[in-house]
Amino acid sequence: MKNPFAKLSFLVLLACSGHLQSQQTSPQSQTGTKPNYYATVLEEDPVVDGEIINDPVWQMIPAITDLIQIRPNYGELVSEKTEVRIAYSSTTFYVSVICYDADADGIVVSDSRRDADLNDEDSFLFIIDTYHDRQNGFLFGTNAQGMEYDAQIDNEGKGNFNANRQQGGVIGGTNINWDATWKVRSQLGDYGWSAEFAIPFRSLRYAPGDNKTWGLNFQRNISKNTETAYWTSLPLGFDMKRLSLAGNLNGLNLRNPGNLKLIPYVLGQHVNDKAMDDTETNFDAGADIKYSVTPSLTLDLTYNTDFAQVEVDDQQVNLDRFNLFFPEKRAFFLENAGQFGVGSPGEVDLFFSRRIGIGDDGSLVPIIGGARLSGKVGQTNVGFLSMFTDDVVEAAIEKNNFTVARVNHNFGGTRSSLGGIFINRAGLGEMDDDYNRVYAMDGKWGIGNKATINGFVAKSVTPGIENGDHAFKLLGNYEWGGWNINAGYTEVGEGFNPEVGFLQRTAFRKPEFLVFKAHRFKDAGKLLEIRPHVSYRGYWNFDDELVTSFLHIDNHWVLKSGFEIHTGINFTAEQVFEEFTISDVTVPVGYYNNEELQLVITTNPNTALSFDTRTIIGGYFNGHQITNSGTAKYRIGDRFNSSLTMSHSDIQLDTGDLTALVGGLRLSYSFTPRIFIQSLIQRNNVSNITSVNARFGWLQNANTGLFVVFNVVKDDDLIDGIDNQTFTIKYTHRFDILN
Repeated sequence: MKNPFAKLSFLVLLACSGHLQSQQTSPQSQTGTKPNYYATVLEEDPVVDGEIINDPVWQMIPAITDLIQIRPNYGELVSEKTEVRIAYSSTTFYVSVICYDADADGIVVSDSRRDADLNDEDSFLFIIDTYHDRQNGFLFGTNAQGMEYDAQIDNEGKGNFNANRQQGGVIGGTNINWDATWKVRSQLGDYGWSAEFAIPFRSLRYAPGDNKTWGLNFQRNISKNTETAYWTSLPLGFDMKRLSLAGNLNGLNLRNPGNLKLIPYVLGQHVNDKAMDDTETNFDAGADIKYSVTPSLTLDLTYNTDFAQVEVDDQQVNLDRFNLFFPEKRAFFLENAGQFGVGSPGEVDLFFSRRIGIGDDGSLVPIIGGARLSGKVGQTNVGFLSMFTDDVVEAAIEKNNFTVARVNHNFGGTRSSLGGIFINRAGLGEMDDDYNRVYAMDGKWGIGNKATINGFVAKSVTPGIENGDHAFKLLGNYEWGGWNINAGYTEVGEGFNPEVGFLQRTAFRKPEFLVFKAHRFKDAGKLLEIRPHVSYRGYWNFDDELVTSFLHIDNHWVLKSGFEIHTGINFTAEQVFEEFTISDVTVPVGYYNNEELQLVITTNPNTALSFDTRTIIGGYFNGHQITNSGTAKYRIGDRFNSSLTMSHSDIQLDTGDLTALVGGLRLSYSFTPRIFIQSLIQRNNVSNITSVNARFGWLQNANTGLFVVFNVVKDDDLIDGIDNQTFTIKYTHRFDILN
């Protein structure tokens, strides 16, 4: 094996070179103080119309004005005047903002769809830590067109690297699929723009009582400057989800508002299977019930659960030996999902909700119904989920019950937690040994604001497996002042079998580390910062043989305009013990050392046309590869958005050549923030599958409303071909019974 560490010192020194003056701290960071604000009690609810400047109710309330830039001019005051005010009534939490702008005609609105990314336009967001546990909270945002953005934050948003993926527990995550009932209205004017939020207390989770304190922070994005500013100034490398550094919202007197919602649906579906020359029309109905046992504990019941309106999966082509990950997109399982997530994200997920209602081949398994209890009791997060699925005779799938019980205690003010989880799948057929169970404990030790040690230990129980049924991970992390340093070890035993979880690969021992530094500069022209870093991960089997090794050395060059270039080199090693095939090309047994160059280019996302690309050139098993992937985005105003994603791999091995091409085109048009039409057209040349997913949505509160969905899946095979068309109309409505 080549020793890549010999090249490490020179490359890291080259990436870190330079004598420009860097900024790492801000006045608030140096003093260690947190800003405070007292919410105003309203005797009656205001009219929510986005009008703030001329509203006498809002003008009588003190304003927060001192927002601090994190980019481009770290530590300086926000470049445009900003006024934020907070008030509440007996039923509703209110936030107003005035975003003054000297160039009001240049305000950028890029997307009006609910939960669209707000970081590439003029926008305002705020986060509230309603339990004041400094780890969990709710995030809300909008733009100048009054779009609705909300998300549920667990463990300060850590561990989530994919917008479609939710991780939770001590792993943490950002759940943008959480949708609450609330409203926002905005207004554009010569002064800039303003917005007014009204969030019913019944849509939040909190502990009632007098003189309560919530964690609080705000974020304003100013597109023309590629500027981001916060109320509580943060060290480099952090964002608003870092709730342990949030300010305080004081003086809240909170009561139990009561919450009982009934959410029924009706559905009609026509299926045309041309390959089988078969058509059928189905009608169905079901319902969910949401009841707040307390303001911090919610019971959800579901019957005949349906997910017809959910966007289809992105197509992937497996160019390796290990399992591909497809994220959960179904709303019922994504709400409060952070409380059930334990493990190592995308690698060892002890509970993976896609195992419920989706077969191993991706086929749908009917969900009869189930229940979920989730929330907090004091400082302890609790969660219980029980779901029943029907049998599928043609796929030899029996009826099953899936049960998950979770508890996780947050130690107040410490960023520390300790928890446990129990996961069970039990077949409801005649076989007594048709079950699988996983027990685990997990924890996090927060060492001040800068360091953490976290991990988990788990054991599975499967009839017929007696040995090696364990898994564990320990990871230490230091993150402050632009530094991100971590080191960890993961082990998955040869008999570890989480049937309701996800394993990227089985039976391994894995050491890993990362050393990352962000340097922010003054007076460096167009250069904003550089981020030199080195990371390593290695996988060994239980015979102490190396299976995979990956050493990555890179530097990110970031311009003030938002343009980025990442220049990296990877040193890889792969040992193949049994030959396998990639498409029709065989990879023989052997030990393969390779090097590859990596180049990433990202343009300013605030412009109407933007793109990001990744190119990898280098060795690949016993040959070499050239892989190009990327996404180009184009928008017209705030209504039309499109993106074209392509991945092209040209692989040439001693045993044959392979070209893999995967493409996806997303188109969307928003008539209003709540009425949209969008489509996803995909094609890959390995399975020769073409798919079309077109959706029309007319949203009401919390992602309910009318959905019209058309799906086409077709391949080019003459024998055993696929040619399926499905047309679905679904209407769901939310009845607020206690309103």
